[in-house]
Amino acid sequence: MTVLLGRQPLSLAQLRAVARHATPVALDPACVASLQASVAAVERIVASGKPAYGINTGFGKLAQTHIAGAELAQLQRNLVLSHAAGTGPSLGDEAVRLVLVLKIASLAQGHSGVRPATVDALVRLYNERIYPRIPAKGSVGASGDLAPLAHLAAALIGVGEPLVLGPKEGLALLNGTQVSTALALLGLFAIEDAFAAATVAGALSVDAAMGSDTPFDARIHALRGQPGQIDVAARYRELLAGSAIRASHVRGDDRVQDPYSLRCQPQVMGACLDLIRSAARTLEIEAGGVSDNPLIFSATGEALSGGNFHAEPVALAADTLALACAEIGALAERRIALLIDGTISRLPPFLVEHGGLNSGFMVAQVTAAALASENKSLAHPASVDSLPTSANQEDHVSMATFAARRLGEMADNTAGIVAIELLAAAQGVDFRKPLCTSSALQEVLREIRAAVPFYAADRHFAPDIEAARRLVIAGTFNRHTMGLLPSL
Repeated sequence: MTVLLGRQPLSLAQLRAVARHATPVALDPACVASLQASVAAVERIVASGKPAYGINTGFGKLAQTHIAGAELAQLQRNLVLSHAAGTGPSLGDEAVRLVLVLKIASLAQGHSGVRPATVDALVRLYNERIYPRIPAKGSVGASGDLAPLAHLAAALIGVGEPLVLGPKEGLALLNGTQVSTALALLGLFAIEDAFAAATVAGALSVDAAMGSDTPFDARIHALRGQPGQIDVAARYRELLAGSAIRASHVRGDDRVQDPYSLRCQPQVMGACLDLIRSAARTLEIEAGGVSDNPLIFSATGEALSGGNFHAEPVALAADTLALACAEIGALAERRIALLIDGTISRLPPFLVEHGGLNSGFMVAQVTAAALASENKSLAHPASVDSLPTSANQEDHVSMATFAARRLGEMADNTAGIVAIELLAAAQGVDFRKPLCTSSALQEVLREIRAAVPFYAADRHFAPDIEAARRLVIAGTFNRHTMGLLPSL
């Protein structure tokens, strides 16, 4: 189904589909009139000769320079070429798809002075899957994502049948938070996938360790009142309902309380869920907003300079997601450590028979610890690190682009940790046979075992972890958290 861009805000589910499946898009025909009105307003400003930033002036500190009418097209072309100064590896196709769609949706609202033909050119790039090469590094998330968006715009003015940019069009293409927002959305979707898998893995670990389901009692969480905690606790109850492993030790168990990594899952994962939901709402609003400068108000013929390009909301949302991502992985790593410790889990040491001859999950846990430690460093807030640019004209910047870009690495690390936990928990549950886990978790166990067999003796471990990681990043376990996560 084709998604119409411009009139209605995009939902997180639609944005996930754009990133993952390249859903076809089109400019909403209802937007054409407002686009034309916006262009007409720019043309009147040009004809009047009155200075209007970015239309007939230079940029940044050079805004005092008036540009003659005959040079306005060259002004916009020069802007794109000079600002295409990014560096580093290219953004992936998923990110570029989101950047294109977010830019189209913003321009289509008719406040940027951009012609319908220019918007249509971006639509064609997306639908034909002609993705501009956008370097990942070079934006501080302040006056829009200037450098990466300049590389996108450069694709429009290149060889073949190049587009000659009209007054304001180069600036409109470069100004905006679309790169930061696209990268943050990709991080959100990957963190949601990891959250879903970690919830399932955590429930499986409870049974593997013969833990208690009492900490998930609804009455406990109602008294605190935190919504994410209440919702997550309900999901753990559903996942563990009917477990014969749990029923086997309801009475006669000399352990009074489980370690926090089992017992406090609703509190920790619920807090993470609240942060994910809050950040997702910010990003959903940003995806539907207009963030270039100046903004054209065709009804009055005004070009108003403001600061919607400042990506502070995106930066703070990304920093929030980073904290949640780090905690999801940190808690999962602690459950792995618990399971391999036979004195706590009462399972064979390192989850393997004939220990000594076999090392089992010994170093798999070390890998999980290394990934969790990396995430601790990556979780440092990027938004507090403002460094002035453009001769102090941009004297406070958001660092949103890096804040968002590092989420991909963090989510990948967390997916690796959760993959190891899924294998460890499945191993532990298998050791509990002939007792069975719940029907919901038996289904999970079958999915894991279809990808990775029981670890009977030492073998090359890396392929097992990679196979389980692919289950996580493919969203295999998302159905167990439907209704919890914002884009699912």
